Amino acid sequence: MGGTSGKSTTSAMLFDILQYAGLQPSIISGAGLTSIIREGKIGNAKVGAGEWLVIEADESDGSIVQYHPQVGLLLNIDKDHQEIDELMQIFGTFKNNTKELFVVNQSNALAKQLSKNAANDFSLEENSGAGYIATGFHQDGFAISFNIAGTAFHLNAIGKHNMENALAATTVAHQLGVSVDDCAAALKSYEGIYRRNQVLGNKHGVWVIDDYAHNPVKCAAAIASCQPVAEKVVAWFQPHGYGPTRFLRNDFVKELAAVLRDQDEIWMSEIFYAGGTAVKNISANDLINDIKALGKNAFFVEDRNAFIETVRPHLAGNAVLLLMGARDPSLESFSRSVFEKL
Repeated sequence: MGGTSGKSTTSAMLFDILQYAGLQPSIISGAGLTSIIREGKIGNAKVGAGEWLVIEADESDGSIVQYHPQVGLLLNIDKDHQEIDELMQIFGTFKNNTKELFVVNQSNALAKQLSKNAANDFSLEENSGAGYIATGFHQDGFAISFNIAGTAFHLNAIGKHNMENALAATTVAHQLGVSVDDCAAALKSYEGIYRRNQVLGNKHGVWVIDDYAHNPVKCAAAIASCQPVAEKVVAWFQPHGYGPTRFLRNDFVKELAAVLRDQDEIWMSEIFYAGGTAVKNISANDLINDIKALGKNAFFVEDRNAFIETVRPHLAGNAVLLLMGARDPSLESFSRSVFEKL
């Protein structure tokens, strides 16, 4: 499956459904599944005895065009590692390489353009013409519920984007012969994946959540998913790479400013630099100043090690502290240290 957001989660959900249905699937994913990690494995791969292999295919390195799958699933297309024209070409090749069933998200304007047959597709919009629709979204704390084809779904996950991911997995699984009821039953025990809305705990009335979100749409979705949990969301983000941050600057500003409520805050520390010959002519503070100019609560703390003490006065009871970022291998330990020091 491909797309600029949600691939790892949807891969995990589809794998869980196929496994529940007795199809003994295999998986190769970009992130570790909690259920597989519990078995003592790394978590992002497992070999089953069945014929189906679920693969998270990557567009950022172009490798997705090397696959010729029986079933292709396109979740969304949003500006991320490449310009839109290049992404449309990459995903167009993915579509053409798919042998049998090609499923797209009719709710995403760009993905919709690559649809082969709307009856095979999914959408959150009831009048979209898609064959599979999710309705009745409700979030209660860290659980969501909704309906697909008259069947009630209940997941231990947060955010409307996870309803969309579950709908995508159900759409594919049903067309492979799995009943919608079995899809719902499988996802009722979905355990999530590593660093995707990973709840570290609650301390002094503040929930701390670690998340891999790193492009504009993902960051906005992560913040939105936390808003039903508490009265205030304080989000921290560490951009990665000077080139990608420069490329996505305006998109980050637009998406983050749009999702923040009056009481919410966005914090950033300086861009993660992994070495190389990058031109360092942009700072995370540039994004913060742009967001401030739009009237939102935005703060820059250059050294992330100073973050917890600096942000402490901004945290009160009934709040979520959301920590976001990718590519930096030390982010997991940083997030845990923030929770310990809270």
